[in-house]
Amino acid sequence: MRNPVTSGPQSSVQDMFAQSVAVLSRPSPATFERFERRGTITSALTYVMIAAVVSAVIAALFALLHPDVTFFGQLFTRLILVPVGFLVFTGAVYLIGRSLFRGTGTYPEVAYSFALFYVPLSIVSTLIGVIPVLGWLVMFIISLAMVYFGFMAVQSSMNLRDQTQAVITLILAWIAQLVVAGVIGALFASMFAVGRAVTGS
Repeated sequence: MRNPVTSGPQSSVQDMFAQSVAVLSRPSPATFERFERRGTITSALTYVMIAAVVSAVIAALFALLHPDVTFFGQLFTRLILVPVGFLVFTGAVYLIGRSLFRGTGTYPEVAYSFALFYVPLSIVSTLIGVIPVLGWLVMFIISLAMVYFGFMAVQSSMNLRDQTQAVITLILAWIAQLVVAGVIGALFASMFAVGRAVTGS
């Protein structure tokens, strides 16, 4: 049973970075418990947008090397898909954990908890992912780390101490994110295809 925590003011990026270091260096549900109520949805989204910008800029720059994609297409797609994907995933974690397993956390707690590990790991994955061979290996390792930290974050933020319930919640949330990302990706692809057809480029 956790002690009641009074929500503090909106955390700054510097605060969240320090909390990310704590979460990554001392991974446990108890560590997440220390920080889950220190920020808001706005704090989490502001932090996630940093990862989105890094991903968008790198994808846009590398688009110049590939004729089948465009600079602005990659830029705007990443700027939209990264935060939307995060919102869909954390929203699904909250709704599934609450409706299926009677989790008692709040959505701001879920979003804030997941942002603390998602942002730094996502940035590292994006930066190293451009390196041939090594990039794929590092991205695979980081993906496993995401699952590990997500497992602890859902236990803490939704108060789901049952490991099976936490795993099922993560899997169903991941499926929901894939479906939404696929739909949005298809819409973007259609828009860019129409644009090319109209401009003849």
